[in-house]
Amino acid sequence: MKNETVKTSAKIGATVGGLTFLTLGIMPGIHFGGFGTLILLQKLMGGSVDPTLLVRMVMVMGIMIGLTCAAAVCLVVGGLMGTLAGYVVSAPKTLISGVKA
Repeated sequence: MKNETVKTSAKIGATVGGLTFLTLGIMPGIHFGGFGTLILLQKLMGGSVDPTLLVRMVMVMGIMIGLTCAAAVCLVVGGLMGTLAGYVVSAPKTLISGVKA
């Protein structure tokens, strides 16, 4: 029973993490992905970056990587929090059922 409780709570936590990403994580993912890519391109090109087709393609890839990283962090942290909650919820049951009078 404990294992099912932990699995279910981990799935619920990952779902909450996904919803958190959809509400709070999309904009920071786009922002940090684009900003990091722009800084990297400035360092590689040695100055200001002209908006050429190659630069725009690299920017889109950087934004996608930023979104993917933000989603991964939200899902993993949500799953870990759910797993922790599952262990906390199932701990009193095991303590009570393990003690014999």
